Amino acid sequence: MSDTIQNSRLKADTVSQPLQFYSKGTTPIQNRFRTAVQSGEFLITAEVCPPKGGDPAHMIQMAQTLKGRVHAVNITDGSRAVLRMCSVAASVILLQHGIEPICQMACRDRNRLALQADLMGAYALGIRNVLALTGDPVKAGDHPEAKSVFDLESIRLLQLINKLNGGFDSNDKPLTDGVTDLFPGAAVDPQLKSWSGLQSRFERKLEAGAEFFQSQLISDFERLEKFMDQIASGTNKPILAGIFLLKSAKNAQFINKYVPGVDIPQTTIDRLAAADDPLQEGMKIAAEQVQLARQLCQGVHMMAVRREDLIPKILDLAGIVPVKP
Repeated sequence: MSDTIQNSRLKADTVSQPLQFYSKGTTPIQNRFRTAVQSGEFLITAEVCPPKGGDPAHMIQMAQTLKGRVHAVNITDGSRAVLRMCSVAASVILLQHGIEPICQMACRDRNRLALQADLMGAYALGIRNVLALTGDPVKAGDHPEAKSVFDLESIRLLQLINKLNGGFDSNDKPLTDGVTDLFPGAAVDPQLKSWSGLQSRFERKLEAGAEFFQSQLISDFERLEKFMDQIASGTNKPILAGIFLLKSAKNAQFINKYVPGVDIPQTTIDRLAAADDPLQEGMKIAAEQVQLARQLCQGVHMMAVRREDLIPKILDLAGIVPVKP
């Protein structure tokens, strides 16, 4: 055997080792979030964006600060229709660093063939948690000239995941090389203006197989309480309230202007504007919201864009202890 061929094989073996390791499905990190859901723990997840480029160093750095403080880390999939590394690849990178991901998967950019292929590939690479999303409109992002797909939407994607878990593809043909065992979740927006529309979509997502729900940014906790009492009560599926770190009054005003369905109260904006240290004040506000959410639902989904390293400090302020190992 030539040195060139031998070296090539050694490199190939080195690259394949982590993939082979995770495909066995035996590592504890793959099931921690599902176990916490099923045992009724107060759930904590956090959102991290994939890199815009080929270097995942910042994503890894931010995700590593969350170890021991969250049950899983969400990896976004083209959030706001802005180009970033694919969520499957980014999720696998987190797995290789001992961090359990929730891989978001949106319907905007893939047809049902591609979605099924990605879901099977994600499972083979060790990903177990999937958040099924319809996806933000292309016109809102940085490639407005791109063509949307939307072959499916989030409810039909949940149905598709359950078919794969049952051993069949979307055409009811059997999977000849093994079933998947994905743990599907869905998004919910308790602040949706149409109460009947909110209830209808929530119930349809439950029927389609959603095992957990992560909410959009919550700014109206009275509305969240009403949702929990009148719609989510008795479903036995955890709702994680979206908590967003506001970094300044300007940041809050920007969100009010550009994020549909969000209305951050003027009292909160004034509080940030009057603070000597707006970022520290924003952390206090987020901690107060975590405490409110803890009284209403089974978890929180933390969002602190590019400052995920502050999430443990927010949880400390809120009196949230580290998650069980």
